[in-house]
Amino acid sequence: MSALEVRDLTLSFAGVRALDGVSLDVEAGSITAVIGPNGAGKTSLFNCICGVYLPDSGSIQFGAEQLIGQAPHRIASLGVARMFQNLAVFDQLTVLDNLMLGRHHLYETSWLSQMMWTPRARREEAHHRVRVEEVIDFLQLAKYRKMPCGILPYGILKRVELGRALCMDPKLLLLDEPAAGLNQEETEEMARFILDIAEELDVAQILIEHELHMVLDLADHVAVLDFGKKIADGSPAEIRRHEAVLDAYMGQEEQHE
Repeated sequence: MSALEVRDLTLSFAGVRALDGVSLDVEAGSITAVIGPNGAGKTSLFNCICGVYLPDSGSIQFGAEQLIGQAPHRIASLGVARMFQNLAVFDQLTVLDNLMLGRHHLYETSWLSQMMWTPRARREEAHHRVRVEEVIDFLQLAKYRKMPCGILPYGILKRVELGRALCMDPKLLLLDEPAAGLNQEETEEMARFILDIAEELDVAQILIEHELHMVLDLADHVAVLDFGKKIADGSPAEIRRHEAVLDAYMGQEEQHE
């Protein structure tokens, strides 16, 4: 069963075609990788799914919902979460407080109730706190939970960024270069968390990543973009030997290794 269906998506900026008839299926609970050279249209695809960009044409079906034309906050409330390539944590807040922000759109009490700290507001806060603590344990962040993010190393902050997205209780998780800037050990840890999200939480994921070995080891399915067009689509094994991919993404020298 498809969690997301993208059909014939086109997007242009001042006459430059960023996406040219791109289609993509993402199965529930799967890891789908979208790869390609810089400028291939990967981030533009994410921005269309999240409602940041309005495509020229095409459709993006998420369950029973058509996402095109929906506001970003509405799309988030439907269950689409995104881990950004560039960190957007609040340095002065603790890890716990940063993750609690991922629950903000799920609060039902009014701002006045929260300000007055009514019994209902306290109960709801406790309910969301339980979920955040589960994510903290899942991502092995317990020893950092009370630390301000401004003093934490980059590798831990990437986990906090991932954790905040998970705290949104997503059905679809968009991962924009989750291993960017990480060392080998941290990359392996991130890869393990991504697998655990698919296997234990049953959350569908779309992964943009330049670490090709990581992509081919993790993904159930790989789509390759080049100059806004999808040039290949298949299993990691099929992508490894696809000539157009070798030419456009890996380089000619890869064919002769």
